[in-house]
Amino acid sequence: MAKVKTTLSLDEVLMRQVRVRAARAGTSQSEMLERALREGLGILDRLRAKANLDEEEAVRLATEVVHEVRAGRDLDRAP
Repeated sequence: MAKVKTTLSLDEVLMRQVRVRAARAGTSQSEMLERALREGLGILDRLRAKANLDEEEAVRLATEVVHEVRAGRDLDRAP
C-alpha cells in the first residue's frame, strides 16, 4: 500500500505514549500511529453498524469509551 507523508500536531503527552508503545512493540512511531488510527476507525464503523448511529453520535460514544478506559488505567504502563 502506498504511503503518504503527513504532518500532524499532537498533544505532547499523547506523542510520548506513542513513542513508549512503539519502543515496547519494537516498531516505528508511524506504524504505531497507523495501527491506532485503523483500530479507532474500525471501532467507529462497528459502533455505527451495531447501534445504527450517525457519524457524530458514533464519535461521541467512542470518545466517551476512550475516556473511561484512560481513567481506569495508566496507558504509559500498559503492555
